[in-house]
Amino acid sequence: MEHPANYPALLFADAQGNILEFTGLDMTGMSNGNFIRPALDDIIPLPEGSDLFTLPGRLPVGWDPSTDEPALLSENPFEPGKPVLAVAAFMAPAHTAIFSSSYQTQAGGPTLPLFAYTAVGWYQDRFWVTGFRSDPDRRQDADQYQQADVIKRTKKKLRLYKDNRLVQHLGKCCLTYGCPAARNYFLGRWEAPLPTSPDCNARCLGCISLQPSGCCPSTQDRITFVPSAGEISQIAISHLETAENPIVSFGQGCEGEPLLQAGVIEKAIERTRHKTSRGTINLNSNSSLPLSVKRLAQAGLDSLRVSLNSAQEKYYNPYYRPKNYTFSDVMQSIDVMKENGRFVSLNYFILPGFTDSVQEFAALCGLIKNHPPDFIQLRNLNMDPEWYLRSLAIAEDTQTLGIRHWFKLLQQEFPSLRFGYFNPQVGTV
Repeated sequence: MEHPANYPALLFADAQGNILEFTGLDMTGMSNGNFIRPALDDIIPLPEGSDLFTLPGRLPVGWDPSTDEPALLSENPFEPGKPVLAVAAFMAPAHTAIFSSSYQTQAGGPTLPLFAYTAVGWYQDRFWVTGFRSDPDRRQDADQYQQADVIKRTKKKLRLYKDNRLVQHLGKCCLTYGCPAARNYFLGRWEAPLPTSPDCNARCLGCISLQPSGCCPSTQDRITFVPSAGEISQIAISHLETAENPIVSFGQGCEGEPLLQAGVIEKAIERTRHKTSRGTINLNSNSSLPLSVKRLAQAGLDSLRVSLNSAQEKYYNPYYRPKNYTFSDVMQSIDVMKENGRFVSLNYFILPGFTDSVQEFAALCGLIKNHPPDFIQLRNLNMDPEWYLRSLAIAEDTQTLGIRHWFKLLQQEFPSLRFGYFNPQVGTV
């Protein structure tokens, strides 16, 4: 992976939203509120398909090379007295953050929308970010599709399946929200989504499909109906039989908890497996109902992806805010899948300054030893970092390992454990 020869410059946004570099300060990263000068090995070119955000109510913080200390940029250096805003990158899929964007929040600064905010700078006519590619799979890379082709093929399939409500729902996900999974379904390849549940038994702080009024906005609409087993299997059978490296996945950003619809999912899996043994049937879940997980595993579910912000119950509960289930139920679901010879991934949310804390690393190692998963997906937490850390009451002086060192130690401790970003193909092709 390419790294810069020198430190990229700090980026800021002016009053008109233009993003500019200031070479008087170097780019800086943030970890649990601490400003850190990243190593050059921590910095890679901004991946294609990434976005840049301006951060309202937040002043940029850079690194002053003359004093070797962080420095606040409180006004436009090219127009003294004019306001500035901090800037962050939302990295393309398959990339994991090493540091968050560095800023100081002003009084009254609004809660940031539900995205991940990675440190970004400018050097030799290009943007650079603090991160690494965590999965070589290109299934969601920006150069893997042409939008005109996506629109054409989506509209064709919407006409073909005009009576299938789930196909129509996925059409909105694809054309309105640009959902990568829905896009790949309409392109007839890789992983296709099967949202099923309008309801949930958790009240996740960072839920992207349902937020209380007055909070940060949700990023997409939640499905409003429960599709039938026939509607689900119609999509699943066709996709698994014809797509390249096919996966179909229950549990998407546009729904609640799919295990609440275990009955219809069980029937859909049975129908699908009656027609084809090809590909992987996966469930993305909070894994709260181990008895339902057992039913689905016995019906033919190949893999379970367990959503997890922390390996510590004291930090799990304030994020998920579970209703009628416990952290031990989640661990039991992992055990049930493994007892049935199935595949388990952890969908492990990454936030620099929390994930790489000494305490969290020890807890994760304990979880892996006691409830061994096959795979860990390194997913950036899509949430305002300060809101998250405040909600979990993380101490400012928490000792951290650094994300790169944390990852290296994890690989050394568990050499047979696999890591990535996407749901892997585990069925027959």
